[in-house]
Amino acid sequence: MTSAVCFDVDFTLIYPGSTFRGEGYRRFGERHGLMLDEANFPRAVSAAAPILDEAQGDIYDPAIFYRYTAQIIRAMGGEGPAVEPCAVEIYEEWATNHHFEMYDDVPDVLAEIAGRGIRIGLISNSHRCLASFQEHFELERFISAAVSSSQHGYLKPHPSIFQAALHLLGVPAGEAVMVGDSLGQDIEGARRVGMRAVLVRRGAADEPFSRDIDAEVPVIHSLRQLLPLLTAG
Repeated sequence: MTSAVCFDVDFTLIYPGSTFRGEGYRRFGERHGLMLDEANFPRAVSAAAPILDEAQGDIYDPAIFYRYTAQIIRAMGGEGPAVEPCAVEIYEEWATNHHFEMYDDVPDVLAEIAGRGIRIGLISNSHRCLASFQEHFELERFISAAVSSSQHGYLKPHPSIFQAALHLLGVPAGEAVMVGDSLGQDIEGARRVGMRAVLVRRGAADEPFSRDIDAEVPVIHSLRQLLPLLTAG
């Protein structure tokens, strides 16, 4: 029985626009007197990823994200004392909804889930206000509960953030499904508290993927593929 579905937010329901791509980082850099090479952005993001990986389950601390963003800036060619204030500005702007776009499958799928009487929750590691997120993207009529790590105090995959969402939804872990794009944060974290989990990979279905989770976790490439899974239990 599925009584609730919880969704990660960033890269599951929404994705960043140009502000948080290479060209956007270049513009942030220019405001701080930094010359950043936008061509280096993809490699810089990959190189900085371990900073977030190492912080999984930690107490929420903006300094983690400052370090992550500063590392990207440095890998794009930024140096000197201006790197830190530039990183802080980027972090603060990440909370602004108009910099993001919603995946086109989200409204219809959330409407279908809610129409089945299944409660919907949000669990996010972002410092974005989830109430304003719901209002901006006109999703508030579908959402029954929302927990952000900045509000809760711990980052996913700490068990308490999933437990807090389940408490607000009023459902036991065994009747809830977590849907997200991160193996470590979303999938493993949810399963540790007894939730089922579905991994979202928004890339092409034939994109190389080293699967290091067990076969009980479905992998989908669109939220529309989630609906049959809920019917099947």
